[in-house]
Amino acid sequence: MVSIILKKGKEKAVLQRHPWIFSGALQNVKGKPENGELVTVYAYDDEFLAYGYYNNESRVAIRVLSWDQEILPNEAWYRKRLQAAFNNRKHLINADNNTCRLVFSESDYLPGLIADKYADYLAVQILTSGMESLKPVILDELQRLTGAKGIFDKSDIGARAHDGLAATEGLVWGTLPPDFVEVKENGIKYNINIVEGQKSGFYCDQRFNRDLLANYAKGKRMLDCFSYSGGFSLNAMAKGAAEVVSVDSSALAIETLKKNIILNKFEGIKHEAIQSDVNKQLRIFKEAGEEFDIVVLDPPKYAPSRSALDRAARAYKDLNRLGMHVLKEGGLLATFSCSGAVDMETFKQIIAWAALDAGKEVQIIHQFTQPEDHPVRISFPEGEYLKGLLCRVY
Repeated sequence: MVSIILKKGKEKAVLQRHPWIFSGALQNVKGKPENGELVTVYAYDDEFLAYGYYNNESRVAIRVLSWDQEILPNEAWYRKRLQAAFNNRKHLINADNNTCRLVFSESDYLPGLIADKYADYLAVQILTSGMESLKPVILDELQRLTGAKGIFDKSDIGARAHDGLAATEGLVWGTLPPDFVEVKENGIKYNINIVEGQKSGFYCDQRFNRDLLANYAKGKRMLDCFSYSGGFSLNAMAKGAAEVVSVDSSALAIETLKKNIILNKFEGIKHEAIQSDVNKQLRIFKEAGEEFDIVVLDPPKYAPSRSALDRAARAYKDLNRLGMHVLKEGGLLATFSCSGAVDMETFKQIIAWAALDAGKEVQIIHQFTQPEDHPVRISFPEGEYLKGLLCRVY
């Protein structure tokens, strides 16, 4: 096995069990490992540190798998990790919930692997060369654990390019999912399009947050921005919302949302679905004097990296300022960020700036986070990406 020596002082993060070793920390590579190959990592004084897989095209040169010299990651090791991830989530799958995240990358000790369960189908994202080399083992074990009818590869995002990998998408096991797969979350049915939908097809990281916010919606008028397939909209309808307005720029999202309303027999509830840019639509609402009791802002990732933080902060501030302008006095703003580069304290500061610009007073009455199938590994805080605030705005 190829040995890699770290520069003096660069062993600290590894000893603290952080799973990333950056290329700048490498002193010497004893050999010519292929991308995705397992290597042994040593400190500058030749002390064993860890095993991990290597990539010379990525800023993260080594993704650590094991810190125990006696435990060499092999096929059995990967299968055991997958089994642990599945067993830790089995209790989440029941009559009211048949969708969840089964594997969450570094947080489940499997860097670069994401797997989501949607009823009888799985969607996977394999984002690193190390996981790519283990793809047959991963797919076999996931199918064995879940009995999935089909596994669809959604590894079509830019993250693979960081490891020198081309985007991939398509069926990799079993039968192709139908145009719409019916899943249940919080007892609500969703027809989702795994093949053509965004990312893996459905965002199950808001499961608890959707249910919690819906408890405030009875008899209220709610605006759901970036509504996608209707998670917040449908939960509010189920809990007795008087009216819901859903806005998304995607025609497929709006079409899917309308199908989901029919699927749940919510046609009798007043609802309007608008295909539009959210910021533009919020300005239209403001100019028209429209007001809502609840406004939900759940935008896509504005800060994919720390280098984009300043630009993202401005985008979040403008969005929330506009959202505050269409709230009734004392209304509720549920605002989210799924950017890992934006921590909760930074997000609170952004909301404070937005309130100042909008001339509003804000009380934080709840802090949202990601559910247990998106665990945060204590030595990998980067896994804590979803944060949100429930604010009362005056």
